[in-house]
Amino acid sequence: MSRLASELHRLRRSPWEVLWSALVSCGLVLFSQLAVAIVPRLLPSISLLAMLPVAGLVFLATIVVGRLWRRFIGVGASAPLFVLFNVLFLWGVYIFVIRRDTSSLLDMLINAECALLLWGLYRILSGDPGIVAYESSFLEEAGCKDFVDAICSSEKHPSLSRVRQCNCCKANVRGYDHHCPAFGNCIGQKNHRLFMALLTGFVVAESTYTMCSTKYISRCINSGTIRTENPLSLNMVIGAMLFSVLQVLWQVVFLIWHVYGICFNIKTDEWINWKKYPEFQMKEQPQSDCGVKFVNPYDKGMLCNIREFLKPK
Repeated sequence: MSRLASELHRLRRSPWEVLWSALVSCGLVLFSQLAVAIVPRLLPSISLLAMLPVAGLVFLATIVVGRLWRRFIGVGASAPLFVLFNVLFLWGVYIFVIRRDTSSLLDMLINAECALLLWGLYRILSGDPGIVAYESSFLEEAGCKDFVDAICSSEKHPSLSRVRQCNCCKANVRGYDHHCPAFGNCIGQKNHRLFMALLTGFVVAESTYTMCSTKYISRCINSGTIRTENPLSLNMVIGAMLFSVLQVLWQVVFLIWHVYGICFNIKTDEWINWKKYPEFQMKEQPQSDCGVKFVNPYDKGMLCNIREFLKPK
């Protein structure tokens, strides 16, 4: 059964809970975007660059308030839906406010980027990250008390090479990198390339939106129509632009880390928890438990590592 099918099976048992979760997620998006849009309204005299840290603090404050409110009403939000509604919000602001001042080519580009993001979100949410399932008889033959024990001694079991257990969903995933709450799935061997494409797509789409909104604001200032523009629309454009820049800042850092991991054939989980996996441990003195150093047995050179990522065995 696919991950999407299992999620739908779970959702059918609690339709009202799913509806409330969607409404809460949508409400949090609107609340956070409106809160950031208040920044240019309250501080119109400062530059956009100076607004950025203020917008970041406001956004963090809305996240904290949103969590407290969710606990108070007893309804959880959905991180994938939060991402989805943010994409739809940015797309909506572009279509209804900015689009009229955008060239046809750029208009086609940003619409295509948003549509591809929605398609990518569906694919990564519904796809199989590389889940591995074994019968209980395998554990008996391997002499392991549970699957985690078998994974930690994967040197003895080649079929479990680089299979890790996700602490969030308890799934055993081959090539496990991390669990991504924003995309609602584990990132493993089968969807790591899609994850990289989607992460890159978010950076490109948000950068494109920032460019379009900057042109719109500059046009309003240069033409002298900034005072005649709808204040709500203008503030929403600026607020969404600040939000996009904040997202791009951390996404670029995240993207650089994953590019590094691909080039040196190391997963996020392996880098953080390397002391759990014997193949990454090298003892300076074999008879001593001290002086354990990190060593990456999967690093075959940058070109081979990239080739293995693009065409996994």
